[in-house]
Amino acid sequence: MRQTGPETDLTPLADCSSCKYRDTLLVAGTCKPGDCCVAAESGRQIDRFFRANPACAADYSQDRFWERRAIAARYLPVQDLRPLLTDPDEAVRRVLAYRVPLEWLPELRNDTDREVRITVADRLPEQQLELMAEDQDYLVRVYVARRLPEGRLFRLAADPDNEVRRTVAGRLPCVSLGLMAYDPEVDIRRIVAQRMDVDDLAMMSKDDDWMVRYEVALRAKPELLQQMLDDSEEDVRLAARQRWEALSALPG
Repeated sequence: MRQTGPETDLTPLADCSSCKYRDTLLVAGTCKPGDCCVAAESGRQIDRFFRANPACAADYSQDRFWERRAIAARYLPVQDLRPLLTDPDEAVRRVLAYRVPLEWLPELRNDTDREVRITVADRLPEQQLELMAEDQDYLVRVYVARRLPEGRLFRLAADPDNEVRRTVAGRLPCVSLGLMAYDPEVDIRRIVAQRMDVDDLAMMSKDDDWMVRYEVALRAKPELLQQMLDDSEEDVRLAARQRWEALSALPG
Protein backbone atom coordinates (compact mmCIF):
# COMPACT_ATOMS: atom_id res chain seq x y z
CA MET A 1 0.00 0.00 0.00
CA ARG A 2 1.11 3.58 -0.52
CA GLN A 3 0.27 6.81 1.27
CA THR A 4 -1.37 9.69 -0.58
CA GLY A 5 -1.97 12.45 1.89
CA PRO A 6 -4.32 11.86 4.79
CA GLU A 7 -5.97 8.84 3.17
CA THR A 8 -4.48 5.45 2.46
CA ASP A 9 -4.39 4.20 -1.14
CA LEU A 10 -5.25 0.48 -1.00
CA THR A 11 -4.04 -0.27 -4.53
CA PRO A 12 -1.69 -3.32 -4.34
CA LEU A 13 1.80 -2.22 -5.23
CA ALA A 14 4.58 -4.75 -5.99
CA ASP A 15 8.27 -4.21 -5.39
CA CYS A 16 9.93 -3.53 -8.75
CA SER A 17 13.44 -3.85 -7.31
CA SER A 18 13.33 -7.65 -7.43
CA CYS A 19 11.17 -8.05 -10.56
CA LYS A 20 12.69 -9.78 -13.57
CA TYR A 21 11.02 -7.27 -15.85
CA ARG A 22 12.60 -4.25 -14.17
CA ASP A 23 15.14 -3.67 -16.92
CA THR A 24 12.97 -4.72 -19.86
CA LEU A 25 9.21 -4.26 -19.76
CA LEU A 26 9.30 -1.56 -17.10
CA VAL A 27 11.80 0.45 -19.11
CA ALA A 28 9.77 -0.12 -22.27
CA GLY A 29 6.62 1.07 -20.53
CA THR A 30 4.61 -2.14 -21.00
CA CYS A 31 4.28 -2.64 -17.27
CA LYS A 32 3.60 -0.07 -14.57
CA PRO A 33 3.55 -0.40 -10.78
CA GLY A 34 0.05 -0.21 -9.38
CA ASP A 35 -1.58 -0.35 -12.80
CA CYS A 36 -0.15 -2.99 -15.15
CA CYS A 37 1.77 -5.49 -13.06
CA VAL A 38 2.03 -9.26 -12.93
CA ALA A 39 3.72 -9.34 -9.53
CA ALA A 40 0.89 -7.64 -7.64
CA GLU A 41 -1.87 -9.88 -6.30
CA SER A 42 -4.46 -7.85 -8.15
CA GLY A 43 -6.58 -9.37 -10.90
CA ARG A 44 -7.02 -6.01 -12.61
CA GLN A 45 -3.29 -5.32 -12.74
CA ILE A 46 -2.43 -8.86 -13.82
CA ASP A 47 -4.96 -8.79 -16.65
CA ARG A 48 -3.60 -5.47 -17.91
CA PHE A 49 -0.10 -6.91 -17.82
CA PHE A 50 -0.98 -9.96 -19.92
CA ARG A 51 -3.04 -7.84 -22.28
CA ALA A 52 0.05 -5.74 -22.95
CA ASN A 53 2.48 -8.68 -22.83
CA PRO A 54 0.58 -11.85 -23.90
CA ALA A 55 3.78 -13.74 -24.68
CA CYS A 56 4.58 -13.73 -20.95
CA ALA A 57 1.47 -15.78 -20.07
CA ALA A 58 3.29 -19.08 -20.63
CA ASP A 59 5.61 -18.29 -17.71
CA TYR A 60 2.68 -18.18 -15.29
CA SER A 61 0.54 -21.20 -16.23
CA GLN A 62 1.83 -23.03 -13.14
CA ASP A 63 2.08 -20.01 -10.84
CA ARG A 64 1.32 -20.50 -7.14
CA PHE A 65 -1.41 -17.81 -7.23
CA TRP A 66 -4.66 -19.20 -8.66
CA GLU A 67 -5.82 -15.87 -10.09
CA ARG A 68 -2.54 -15.37 -11.93
CA ARG A 69 -2.94 -18.84 -13.50
CA ALA A 70 -6.58 -18.16 -14.41
CA ILE A 71 -5.77 -14.86 -16.10
CA ALA A 72 -2.74 -16.29 -17.86
CA ALA A 73 -5.03 -19.02 -19.26
CA ARG A 74 -6.99 -16.32 -21.12
CA TYR A 75 -3.89 -15.35 -23.07
CA LEU A 76 -2.12 -18.66 -23.56
CA PRO A 77 -2.11 -20.15 -27.07
CA VAL A 78 -4.79 -22.84 -27.24
CA GLN A 79 -2.25 -25.60 -27.80
CA ASP A 80 -0.66 -24.76 -24.44
CA LEU A 81 -3.86 -25.13 -22.40
CA ARG A 82 -3.98 -28.90 -21.99
CA PRO A 83 -1.86 -29.10 -18.78
CA LEU A 84 -4.41 -26.79 -17.13
CA LEU A 85 -7.36 -29.14 -17.70
CA THR A 86 -6.60 -30.67 -14.30
CA ASP A 87 -5.70 -27.45 -12.52
CA PRO A 88 -6.77 -27.66 -8.85
CA ASP A 89 -8.63 -24.34 -8.98
CA GLU A 90 -12.07 -24.14 -10.58
CA ALA A 91 -11.50 -20.54 -11.73
CA VAL A 92 -8.73 -21.76 -14.02
CA ARG A 93 -10.82 -24.62 -15.37
CA ARG A 94 -13.73 -22.24 -16.00
CA VAL A 95 -11.49 -20.25 -18.34
CA LEU A 96 -10.51 -23.45 -20.11
CA ALA A 97 -14.12 -24.53 -20.55
CA TYR A 98 -14.64 -21.43 -22.71
CA ARG A 99 -11.38 -21.66 -24.63
CA VAL A 100 -10.39 -25.25 -25.34
CA PRO A 101 -11.21 -26.91 -28.69
CA LEU A 102 -14.53 -28.75 -28.80
CA GLU A 103 -12.79 -32.12 -28.96
CA TRP A 104 -11.24 -31.48 -25.53
CA LEU A 105 -14.54 -30.70 -23.81
CA PRO A 106 -15.39 -34.31 -22.85
CA GLU A 107 -12.40 -34.16 -20.49
CA LEU A 108 -14.27 -31.48 -18.51
CA ARG A 109 -17.70 -33.11 -18.72
CA ASN A 110 -17.44 -34.58 -15.20
CA ASP A 111 -15.65 -31.64 -13.63
CA THR A 112 -16.46 -31.11 -9.95
CA ASP A 113 -17.37 -27.48 -10.57
CA ARG A 114 -20.93 -26.69 -11.67
CA GLU A 115 -19.96 -23.64 -13.75
CA VAL A 116 -17.40 -25.63 -15.69
CA ARG A 117 -19.99 -28.29 -16.54
CA ILE A 118 -22.55 -25.63 -17.51
CA THR A 119 -20.08 -24.14 -19.99
CA VAL A 120 -19.33 -27.60 -21.35
CA ALA A 121 -23.06 -28.26 -21.79
CA ASP A 122 -23.36 -24.93 -23.60
CA ARG A 123 -20.51 -25.72 -26.03
CA LEU A 124 -20.48 -29.50 -26.42
CA PRO A 125 -21.47 -30.73 -29.91
CA GLU A 126 -25.13 -31.79 -30.00
CA GLN A 127 -24.32 -35.42 -30.70
CA GLN A 128 -22.47 -35.65 -27.37
CA LEU A 129 -24.93 -33.71 -25.20
CA GLU A 130 -26.89 -36.75 -24.06
CA LEU A 131 -23.83 -37.77 -22.06
CA MET A 132 -24.72 -34.90 -19.69
CA ALA A 133 -28.47 -35.53 -19.47
CA GLU A 134 -28.06 -37.22 -16.09
CA ASP A 135 -25.80 -34.60 -14.53
CA GLN A 136 -26.40 -34.23 -10.79
CA ASP A 137 -27.00 -30.48 -11.09
CA TYR A 138 -30.38 -29.34 -12.42
CA LEU A 139 -28.97 -26.22 -14.09
CA VAL A 140 -26.55 -28.29 -16.15
CA ARG A 141 -29.50 -30.40 -17.29
CA VAL A 142 -31.41 -27.20 -18.16
CA TYR A 143 -28.61 -26.24 -20.54
CA VAL A 144 -28.72 -29.75 -21.99
CA ALA A 145 -32.50 -29.46 -22.46
CA ARG A 146 -32.08 -26.13 -24.26
CA ARG A 147 -29.69 -27.57 -26.81
CA LEU A 148 -30.59 -31.22 -27.33
CA PRO A 149 -32.19 -31.90 -30.71
CA GLU A 150 -35.97 -31.90 -30.26
CA GLY A 151 -36.25 -35.55 -31.17
CA ARG A 152 -33.95 -36.56 -28.33
CA LEU A 153 -35.65 -34.66 -25.51
CA PHE A 154 -37.83 -37.57 -24.39
CA ARG A 155 -35.44 -38.75 -21.69
CA LEU A 156 -35.76 -35.39 -19.91
CA ALA A 157 -39.56 -35.24 -20.01
CA ALA A 158 -39.72 -36.91 -16.60
CA ASP A 159 -36.73 -35.10 -15.06
CA PRO A 160 -37.12 -34.57 -11.29
CA ASP A 161 -36.58 -30.81 -11.63
CA ASN A 162 -39.42 -28.49 -12.68
CA GLU A 163 -37.15 -26.08 -14.56
CA VAL A 164 -35.73 -28.87 -16.69
CA ARG A 165 -39.19 -30.19 -17.54
CA ARG A 166 -40.44 -26.65 -18.24
CA THR A 167 -37.65 -26.26 -20.79
CA VAL A 168 -38.55 -29.60 -22.34
CA ALA A 169 -42.25 -28.69 -22.50
CA GLY A 170 -41.36 -25.60 -24.50
CA ARG A 171 -39.29 -27.54 -27.04
CA LEU A 172 -40.68 -31.06 -27.31
CA PRO A 173 -42.31 -31.73 -30.70
CA CYS A 174 -46.04 -30.98 -30.45
CA VAL A 175 -47.02 -34.50 -31.43
CA SER A 176 -45.10 -35.84 -28.42
CA LEU A 177 -46.46 -33.49 -25.76
CA GLY A 178 -48.92 -36.09 -24.56
CA LEU A 179 -45.98 -37.49 -22.59
CA MET A 180 -46.22 -34.43 -20.33
CA ALA A 181 -49.98 -33.97 -20.19
CA TYR A 182 -50.06 -35.23 -16.59
CA ASP A 183 -46.97 -33.48 -15.31
CA PRO A 184 -47.28 -32.68 -11.58
CA GLU A 185 -46.45 -28.99 -12.15
CA VAL A 186 -49.40 -26.80 -13.23
CA ASP A 187 -47.29 -24.29 -15.14
CA ILE A 188 -45.76 -27.08 -17.18
CA ARG A 189 -49.18 -28.53 -18.03
CA ARG A 190 -50.24 -25.03 -19.14
CA ILE A 191 -47.29 -24.92 -21.55
CA VAL A 192 -48.30 -28.33 -22.84
CA ALA A 193 -51.91 -27.16 -23.34
CA GLN A 194 -50.66 -24.10 -25.22
CA ARG A 195 -48.52 -26.11 -27.62
CA MET A 196 -50.21 -29.49 -27.96
CA ASP A 197 -51.83 -30.43 -31.25
CA VAL A 198 -55.50 -29.40 -31.01
CA ASP A 199 -56.57 -32.93 -31.89
CA ASP A 200 -54.96 -34.15 -28.65
CA LEU A 201 -56.37 -31.53 -26.28
CA ALA A 202 -59.21 -33.72 -25.02
CA MET A 203 -56.83 -35.47 -22.62
CA MET A 204 -56.31 -32.14 -20.84
CA SER A 205 -59.89 -30.85 -20.85
CA LYS A 206 -60.57 -32.49 -17.47
CA ASP A 207 -57.35 -31.34 -15.83
CA ASP A 208 -57.58 -30.76 -12.08
CA ASP A 209 -56.42 -27.17 -12.44
CA TRP A 210 -58.80 -24.66 -14.03
CA MET A 211 -55.93 -22.66 -15.55
CA VAL A 212 -54.94 -25.67 -17.63
CA ARG A 213 -58.54 -26.18 -18.73
CA TYR A 214 -58.71 -22.47 -19.58
CA GLU A 215 -55.76 -22.89 -21.95
CA VAL A 216 -57.55 -25.83 -23.54
CA ALA A 217 -60.71 -23.76 -24.02
CA LEU A 218 -58.74 -21.09 -25.87
CA ARG A 219 -57.68 -23.59 -28.54
CA ALA A 220 -60.17 -26.45 -28.56
CA LYS A 221 -62.22 -27.50 -31.55
CA PRO A 222 -66.06 -27.16 -31.46
CA GLU A 223 -66.71 -30.75 -30.38
CA LEU A 224 -64.51 -30.39 -27.31
CA LEU A 225 -65.79 -26.88 -26.58
CA GLN A 226 -69.31 -28.20 -26.26
CA GLN A 227 -68.15 -30.45 -23.43
CA MET A 228 -66.49 -27.52 -21.68
CA LEU A 229 -69.48 -25.19 -21.68
CA ASP A 230 -70.50 -26.68 -18.32
CA ASP A 231 -67.05 -26.53 -16.72
CA SER A 232 -67.06 -25.98 -12.96
CA GLU A 233 -64.96 -22.81 -13.30
CA GLU A 234 -66.66 -19.66 -14.58
CA ASP A 235 -63.59 -18.37 -16.44
CA VAL A 236 -63.29 -21.64 -18.30
CA ARG A 237 -67.00 -21.65 -19.21
CA LEU A 238 -66.76 -18.05 -20.43
CA ALA A 239 -63.68 -18.78 -22.57
CA ALA A 240 -65.35 -21.86 -24.04
CA ARG A 241 -68.56 -19.96 -24.77
CA GLN A 242 -66.77 -17.04 -26.42
CA ARG A 243 -64.69 -19.33 -28.58
CA TRP A 244 -67.76 -21.41 -29.45
CA GLU A 245 -69.64 -18.32 -30.54
CA ALA A 246 -66.68 -17.05 -32.55
CA LEU A 247 -66.28 -20.35 -34.35
CA SER A 248 -70.01 -20.61 -34.98
CA ALA A 249 -70.00 -17.18 -36.63
CA LEU A 250 -67.40 -18.24 -39.18
CA PRO A 251 -68.79 -18.82 -42.70
CA GLY A 252 -69.13 -22.41 -43.81
